[in-house]
Amino acid sequence: MTSMDDIRDFLASKRLFVIGVSRNPRDISRMLYRDLTARGYDLVPVNPAVAEIEGARCFASVAAADRPAEAALLFTKPEVTERVAYECAEAGVRLIWMYRAGGAGAVSPAAVAFCLSRGIRVIAGECPFMFLPNAGFPHGMHAFFRKLVGTYPQSAAAARLR
Repeated sequence: MTSMDDIRDFLASKRLFVIGVSRNPRDISRMLYRDLTARGYDLVPVNPAVAEIEGARCFASVAAADRPAEAALLFTKPEVTERVAYECAEAGVRLIWMYRAGGAGAVSPAAVAFCLSRGIRVIAGECPFMFLPNAGFPHGMHAFFRKLVGTYPQSAAAARLR
């Protein structure tokens, strides 16, 4: 279960691998990449099929990156996520967000289990836009309705009180 503690810690990380960021400038991964960059995050794009993302050098793998990152945001297909989680573990990443807005997104149950077995905290699903301040419509509305129906992530302490 995703906790607000993990989400807050992820968003407090200033350098992130963004793995599987699309070459399509209209893709949600690119929109989120631009938004995080504008918020001051130091992003390290990773996609073996792309040389450059938004003017930044894009790396073929986590191991090929020119600097380490504290956390990783995955936009990979579930069948790729397990391999990417292993690469992140080898690189010392301690917090992984497997993006999902609909469908499976990047979430792979095997990758989640692997991460947890290695002490890597996981946000399995969710869209970061819903947790960023002033993300605008429709993200704020989505967060509001999830809070209303009780499906919005809670802190570990709040979950224990339920």
